[in-house]
Amino acid sequence: MIVKMHKAYIVARKSEREKLLDVLREAGLIHITPVAPDSVIHDAELSEKINAVSRAIQILSNIIPTGGQKIDIEPIEAAKEVLEIQRRSAELRNRLGILHRQLDKLKMWGDVTIEQFKALKEAGIEILFFSISKDKIAKIEAECVEVVGEISRSQKIVAIISRNSQLKLPEEAKQIPLPQRDAPSIRKEAKEIDAKLREDAERLSQLAYMKPKLEQTLAELQEQNEYVMALKSGYEADELFAVQGWVPAKQSSQIELHLSEANIDAAVTISELTEDDNPPTLIEYPRWVKPIAGLFEILGTLPGYREIDLSAFFMIAIPLFAAMLIGDAGYGLIFTAIPLMFYRKLVAAAGKEKTHLLLIVGITTIVWGILSANFFGITPATLANIGGYKTIEQMQAGNAAIAKIGTAMIKAAPLWNANDEQLRTLLIKLSLLVGCIHLSLARIIKAIAIMPDIRSLAEIGWAVFLWAMLGIIWLLFFGSTETMPVSTKTIINGLIAGGILIVLFTAPNKNPVKMIAMGIASSLLPALGAFSDTMSYIRLMAVGLATYYIASAFNGLGVTIAHSATWILAIPILIFGHGLNMGLTVVAIFAHGVRLNMLEFSNNVGVQWSGYPFKAFRRLTSNMRRTNK
Repeated sequence: MIVKMHKAYIVARKSEREKLLDVLREAGLIHITPVAPDSVIHDAELSEKINAVSRAIQILSNIIPTGGQKIDIEPIEAAKEVLEIQRRSAELRNRLGILHRQLDKLKMWGDVTIEQFKALKEAGIEILFFSISKDKIAKIEAECVEVVGEISRSQKIVAIISRNSQLKLPEEAKQIPLPQRDAPSIRKEAKEIDAKLREDAERLSQLAYMKPKLEQTLAELQEQNEYVMALKSGYEADELFAVQGWVPAKQSSQIELHLSEANIDAAVTISELTEDDNPPTLIEYPRWVKPIAGLFEILGTLPGYREIDLSAFFMIAIPLFAAMLIGDAGYGLIFTAIPLMFYRKLVAAAGKEKTHLLLIVGITTIVWGILSANFFGITPATLANIGGYKTIEQMQAGNAAIAKIGTAMIKAAPLWNANDEQLRTLLIKLSLLVGCIHLSLARIIKAIAIMPDIRSLAEIGWAVFLWAMLGIIWLLFFGSTETMPVSTKTIINGLIAGGILIVLFTAPNKNPVKMIAMGIASSLLPALGAFSDTMSYIRLMAVGLATYYIASAFNGLGVTIAHSATWILAIPILIFGHGLNMGLTVVAIFAHGVRLNMLEFSNNVGVQWSGYPFKAFRRLTSNMRRTNK
């Protein structure tokens, strides 16, 4: 539920502004907004420190403290050193890459140094290098000619010494200049860089011990920044200081009480919102819905204050869609086991809501996998094949352990069919039904939300139209009207009835001609969208089957390798294949499951996710060192 907000105005003496903000921060009730937003400028020095410490924490998060040597250094200085090491290391690695490329180009020169060439020249011997065709080497007239390398099979590199100035070369010969640097000096520089990189890595491992202190410092800096911004967000005039903000309606009366208890003489005005106000969104989740808050946190989305809270519907749909997309009880078991085994660590790292959401997805996937008889890509048909049974019926009549397991799987799996074509048809039908229920529910939710507005009838019309559209899709997919749960006449009547409600009540107007014209104009594209939105849910079937086929393919590959070689080689392939497949299912949940809710479903409800979060001005650290600005 989206919490109702009030707008609060608080005016106190200018001399008590710090005390006023301290009380408001301790109360933790108000989301302060600037009185004059254009005049509020962030403290550059404070922002720079926050950015530096935040980046340092991010860098050190990937480094394991080693050596057991803790260091005594101020957190800010440690953050600056971490960033300097990162900058310097990046430059050194870039330089090292350049040196390696230079070494590759100097392969033809071997370990000869520039100093050696200079010494020969000072002794009166100058060596010249040329590239020349193999068949033209004999035409060179010089004191000494020696082939020292090749550019290609036909193009050679020759070294020439000619001290009598009688050097004669073919016209095509091209001189190769001596390199600016030699390989030994480059290797020496590379070795020095490598030593510096190791030294920097060791220093970072020491600085990694500072991560807890840096996190504490970051919290203090962020709190200090919020205090400074709150101070700048106020309005000062003569001897008065005023702040404004948003406060939850049921707590708005507490502000005056807190100020009174702190002996602050202040004027507090609490007002209802106007149409022009754009308050932040604060959602109170029922206990069973709280896990979905983890998904909204990942996506960084919130409904607008005047939009509809869809968290409860997401809490039902997301696990169901995830289960359909994964479709494997074995994978669901892993998604359940991991958060159970590492519960405390996951809660500490990701939060309770995300951990619980993963658990719910895992459990839902186990149930769906059982209903569809799929365990790590193994189905009753797989077991029948392993047991040597030619048909499922023969397996069900068998007494072997594998036959009993396969039979038990079939009894618990109303969504499984031995015929692949019939199985696909069943899953398509199920996906379309789920889609139609989901989309029509969205329209009904919107209708209830805008009641008693007459436009709610148009939303009911869309719900009817969606079910009639499902009938059209059903007919297109499955051809015969005998497979349809309702008659063609009922479908046509649904299209007409839904269309009439949509046209008449989408844009109510006293002028009936204008009302009908606007209704038709505004419903043409959404009508086409109703078809495409419903069809979008087929992805639940398609991705779910793809997950099964990938798992089955890796199982087959593993068995083949085991038969031809050994299970020792097959096991890594099975682990890799199923691990990759599970990774793809996680991607699919966001690419398809979340999309169906955030786009198709939300668009039909009319939620644009335009909200920004309610952030109460409150104390975050226990021993805050405040700097008044």
